[in-house]
Amino acid sequence: MADEDYEMDGGGYEDEPLEPGTDEEVEEEADNDNNKDDSPDPLVGDIDEKHEQEQGEQAQKPKKTSKYMTKYERARILGTRALQISMNAPVMVELEGETDPLEIAIKELREQKIPFTIRRVLPDGSSEDWGVDELIVEDPGKRQVGGD
Repeated sequence: MADEDYEMDGGGYEDEPLEPGTDEEVEEEADNDNNKDDSPDPLVGDIDEKHEQEQGEQAQKPKKTSKYMTKYERARILGTRALQISMNAPVMVELEGETDPLEIAIKELREQKIPFTIRRVLPDGSSEDWGVDELIVEDPGKRQVGGD
């Protein structure tokens, strides 16, 4: 394509706003800037209060989902925590020569020291929050496969 295909005024780009042409337009923009009030948004407080109420109600309700951590939750928790450890996050357990971030994350999970919360979304749109320390974790390394 040639440069003639594009219509440009004064060498600028099409996306750039044009400069106001008259002094009246400049004054109107200045007046609009002065009319903005610095009062806080009244809806923000309502949202915070609703969120706190939902959390309070959620803590009182009995939980509907299983107390067992799924293999998908376990994989995500370990991967996320191993990434954090590899980027020099503080380790929550005593190390005994471990240097692999994944091994450290597994040790933290065994001792239930990972400070994460799992949010399980239910089909009706509500959700449940479980702390990692509240869930029962089956360790695949200690589980037997098959029967003898």
